[in-house]
Amino acid sequence: MRNEISTLHRETGVAWDATAKLYEDSEKSDIAFLRDGGNNLMEPEQRILSDLETWCNCAIHLQCAGGKDTLSLLTQGAKEVIGIDISQRMIASAKRRSNSLQANASWYCCDVLDVPKSLDAIGDLLYTGRGALPWIMDIQKWAKVVRRLLKPKGRLFVFEGHPLDWIWDTNTSDIRFHVERNNYFTEKIVGGERWPFPFLARQEDPELVNLRMHERQWTLGQIFEALLNVGFNLIHFDEYPIPYWDQFPNIPKEILTRLPHTYSILAERN
Repeated sequence: MRNEISTLHRETGVAWDATAKLYEDSEKSDIAFLRDGGNNLMEPEQRILSDLETWCNCAIHLQCAGGKDTLSLLTQGAKEVIGIDISQRMIASAKRRSNSLQANASWYCCDVLDVPKSLDAIGDLLYTGRGALPWIMDIQKWAKVVRRLLKPKGRLFVFEGHPLDWIWDTNTSDIRFHVERNNYFTEKIVGGERWPFPFLARQEDPELVNLRMHERQWTLGQIFEALLNVGFNLIHFDEYPIPYWDQFPNIPKEILTRLPHTYSILAERN
C-alpha cells in the first residue's frame, strides 16, 4: 500500500511540474506584491492566525507550490518559513521569489509523507490548505507527519476547500449534483478533472494530456478523526460561504453563498 501511494503521489508531482509554468509566469508580479507588504492569505486566515510575530518563530508550509502563500506567512509575522512540495519546478520557482526578497525561507522538494526527519519538532505552525488535501492519498499518514513536524503545543492551521464542493456541478447556473462525482462519502480516486488537467489540456505540448494525476476528497469527519488519533486538540473550526477559487463561474453569488465552500481548522499538538 505504501509503495502504491508513493507511486500515485509521484505521478501527480509530474503533473504539477507541468502546471508550474503558471507560477513561473507570475514570479515578477508576486515578488513586487510581497515586497510591498502584500499578504496572499485570505481574510479568515489572516484573522485567525492574527499576529504570528508574538508566537511563531518557524512556520512550515506543506504543499507550498510556488511559495507565495508561504512567504505571506512572513508578512503575517512568522520569523522563518519552510516550504515543502513534491514538484521540483515549484520549489525552484519559490526559491527565486524568496531569493529576490532575501526572505528568511528554506525549501524542500519531497513527498509530504516523506519529509526529512531533520525537520521534526521544529515548527511552531504547520500551515496547509487551498487545494492541498485532495492530493494526499493517506490522511492518517499525513496527520502523523504533521504531528512530528510540530513542537509540543505547536499549532496546525488548515484552510481548505469544503468537501461538499466535490459533489456539485461546476458548469451549471444553480446548485446541482455532478452527474458522476456526486457522493460525499466516495473513496474513489479521480484524475484532476477540475484542476490541473483543464490547464494542461490547453497547452501546446500533446504529451501533457497523457500525464497521470490522482486526487480524492476527504470528508470533514475523516480529517478530524485523523488529527484526533495522533493527539491534536481542536481550538477552532469554522465554515465559510466564500470559495478560494472561482470554480462556479455561472452560479449567482446570492445562490452560491447559501452553502459552505471553504473551512478552517486550528488545532494544537498536545
